[in-house]
Amino acid sequence: MMRRFGLGMLAASTALVVAACSASPGPAQLEPAPPDPAALFTLPPEGRIDYQLGGASDPAPGVTLVVRDATEQPAAGIPSICYINGFQTQPGELESWLTEAPEAVLLDAAGGPVIDPNWPDEAFLDPRTAEAREAIIERLGPLIDGCAAAGFVGVEFDNLDSYSRSDDVISIDDALELATLLVDRAHEAGLAAGQKNALELGNRGRDEAGFDFAVLEECDRWDECALAIEVYGDQVMNIEYTDDLRGTWAEVCARGEIPALTVLRDRMLAPPSSPDHVLNHC
Repeated sequence: MMRRFGLGMLAASTALVVAACSASPGPAQLEPAPPDPAALFTLPPEGRIDYQLGGASDPAPGVTLVVRDATEQPAAGIPSICYINGFQTQPGELESWLTEAPEAVLLDAAGGPVIDPNWPDEAFLDPRTAEAREAIIERLGPLIDGCAAAGFVGVEFDNLDSYSRSDDVISIDDALELATLLVDRAHEAGLAAGQKNALELGNRGRDEAGFDFAVLEECDRWDECALAIEVYGDQVMNIEYTDDLRGTWAEVCARGEIPALTVLRDRMLAPPSSPDHVLNHC
């Protein structure tokens, strides 16, 4: 039912309208500007890093940068980068992906998930369609935000190179489409974003996807350090492993070709409590 106004109410309402019209407009409500990627964290040009994906532990004396899994907390008082598997499912999480975001998982002709031949407990995510990429970002977005909220300064997205193990089902362009979205999402959260391996991309990871730094595994072993430095300058960290060194660790250091932020670790990245733990710097 329409409510009728009496004369007094009409006069009062008219006065309110006039007052509202004559009042000065308030300040515009603007959306906050997204973080400027240039103002995000940059790797220190020198120092010592520790790659702690096998378990968080108190950093050794002299360590100035730490990488930990996104499920861990950053190191107290030391800049820390969080690890997120951006292009494959984490071990033990395949069923939840298939239940909550089935369009995000790469399937074979029989409708089953395609498993990475190098990592039998991980399945490929599917970056080939906008719908699948959106589902991946929707699921990983809270993890990225969680890294920022916890106090991490950057994020590395692992398995960008999964396209190279997909029997050409996933293309480089597909991977870069997803990488761009992941980097944008990290930047929105205020985190720098790191390219993990995949140096065959040349400048494309930096120029097209927008990565800010590189995280390499065994660039000395595979003679890729010079290429990484050419693309990312001093924004490169590198992990060499004890079971696959090109010579001795002393010889690796003596070559003088590795990035300044290089660490020698045991393959399983075991914490100091393990007898397998190795942590060395040049």
